[in-house]
Parts: sequence; structure tokens; C-alpha cells
Amino acid sequence: MEWGETAVEQSELAGRTALVTGAGQGIGEAVTRALVAAGAKVAALDATPDGIKELEAEYGTSVVTPYTADVSDSNAVESVVEDVESRLGPLDILVNVAGVLRTSPVVEITDEAWQRTFAVNSTGVFNASRAAARRMDGRRRGCIVTVGSNAAGVPRTSMAAYAASKAAATMFTKCLGLELARSGIRCNVVSPGSTDTAMQRSLWADEQAPARVIDGDPASYRVGIPLGRIADPADVADAVLFLVSDRARHITMHDLYVDGGATLRA
Repeated sequence: MEWGETAVEQSELAGRTALVTGAGQGIGEAVTRALVAAGAKVAALDATPDGIKELEAEYGTSVVTPYTADVSDSNAVESVVEDVESRLGPLDILVNVAGVLRTSPVVEITDEAWQRTFAVNSTGVFNASRAAARRMDGRRRGCIVTVGSNAAGVPRTSMAAYAASKAAATMFTKCLGLELARSGIRCNVVSPGSTDTAMQRSLWADEQAPARVIDGDPASYRVGIPLGRIADPADVADAVLFLVSDRARHITMHDLYVDGGATLRA
């Protein structure tokens, strides 16, 4: 199904302003498209300009406004949020998608790889969420969704930095949700499993790699995907769209796994 095929998708976020980090590709791009289809104006933030500029060209600046910034830079993030509110209106929705993946056995992880992983995946979520929450809290409305990972709940070989950083972002988001609940602001997490993105494909060494992901790999203590398919970014975006909508008005501090059952919800 294409974005915008249903009346609900076309109108449920009409008039709302959203900020999506990591919007230039993969899940972030899919989330941006889903929000636009639902009627939102989207500030699309990414560390590199190419993808978000393409979205701007496709939809127009009045619908998608691109911002180039590194989410690990708190001053840059604060400036973006301030500009978004000035140009597009009060921020109603924040979706934290920006992330990096550095794979390595723990004994071989470099200081730089560890620090950069946490700078983007954890501190980046903190920077964007803090900037948004400060403004949402005063207005007593808004919602925040962090795209985490099922790796945050299940150990993965050669993914310690990534898994730990996503676990930190997940718990941070839940704590933020607890603090903001009395203001009516909802904070949730969507945790994808293997999803057909550039990040996922970077892990594939040959043409049989997708089949191994689906079937599982006992040598790396990894079960397969019970539903028998790798997720499309739109599958994750659908979950985000639900959580930022009024249909989820009584859901907060929740971690929604979108992984085809791959973690057996451990």
C-alpha cells in the first residue's frame, strides 16, 4: 500500500509540525514520508544533505524543510529546534531515528568507535529530546518517539556498542516519558529488528545473507525471523505513525518491537 491511500493517513496529523532526525535515508526517510502523508509538516534533519534535499525537492519546502546537523552536537540541535519553531510553528512531534552502527568484538572495539556510537545513538537522542521536551512541556502537549533496536533487549555478538547505545536510548526515553506524563506528553520507543536499509545491507557479505538473517545463525546465537521476512522501512514507519497519532493517546513509556518475532520477545 502506498502512503496516503486511506483517509485516516491523509488527515490525522494535519496542521502538526514534526522533526525527524536521520531523515535522509532508510527508516528516517520512511518516517518522513509517512508523516507527510498523514498531513504533517516535517523538518527533516540529517548529518548529510543529499537525502533530505531530495525530499524537499519532491514535496516542496512548505511540506519538508531540510536541516543539516550532527545530532551529537547539542548546540546545533538546539539551533535547529529553535529555527523549526520559528519557521514552521510549535513542535508537536519528534522522532529520533539518527543512528550509526560499528560492528566489532568487544576486545577489538576502538575508543573512537565506542564514543561515536554513543554520541549519535544515545547522546543524539538526549540532545534532540531535551530540546523538544523543554518546549513541549510548557505547552503541555506533544509526543516523542525514539527508534531503538531489538538488539537493546537481546545480546548480539559483535554489536556490543550498538546494542548498549540503543539500550541507553530506550531507557532514557522511558524515563523522559515518566517525567513528562503529567504534562500529557507521550514518549515511546519503536524497536525494529532486521530491516532492509543501507545499514542492514552493510552487514551482508554475499547473496545468501538475507536468507541467513531469516533462517537464523546458531553460530552467532541468533534466532531467525518467525514471520519469514526482513522488514521494510515502511513497516517501522507505520508503527511510529500510530504512536504519534491520537489513536495512541493512552500509550506512553512503551517499547514496541517490530521484528517479525525475531527476539521471541525475550
